[in-house]
Amino acid sequence: MDTWLIVTISAIIALLIIVIYSYLINWRYKKLFRSWQEAEIIALEQEKKKIRQSAITQSRAVLTGKFTEQMTPYLPEFKYDPTEARFIGTPIDMIVFPGLAQGDPQEVVIMEIKTGKHCQLTYAEKKIRQLIEDGMVRWELIERNEKQEDTEIIED
Repeated sequence: MDTWLIVTISAIIALLIIVIYSYLINWRYKKLFRSWQEAEIIALEQEKKKIRQSAITQSRAVLTGKFTEQMTPYLPEFKYDPTEARFIGTPIDMIVFPGLAQGDPQEVVIMEIKTGKHCQLTYAEKKIRQLIEDGMVRWELIERNEKQEDTEIIED
């Protein structure tokens, strides 16, 4: 009976050691996971701040550019009469009709305005510039007769 008691007590002690060791390992990995999770949450918040700040900076740059485009006719370096400029916005910024203020336009100037450090034309702007340079520009007139005849509807 002594042997049986020693084996049982040894088994209980071994089982108790395994349970305690498992608990300690589980506790350690949960602690490591929590610290990793907290670090990831902090990193995510920092990344969100960077993204927000970048979006704000980019938005300000775009708004500044749009404002500058519309105010260009009133800037000192604008070499035309501001009353002869017409803002379009997209795909080109402005059309200027030099001489229009005196009732005698001399030419048509299609203008793109760029601001910022890296001023580059978009594909569409480059294509429009090339079409103009190639002479692919024309005049069209649409006439509408204001007195259109009324059409009678006959019902059966």
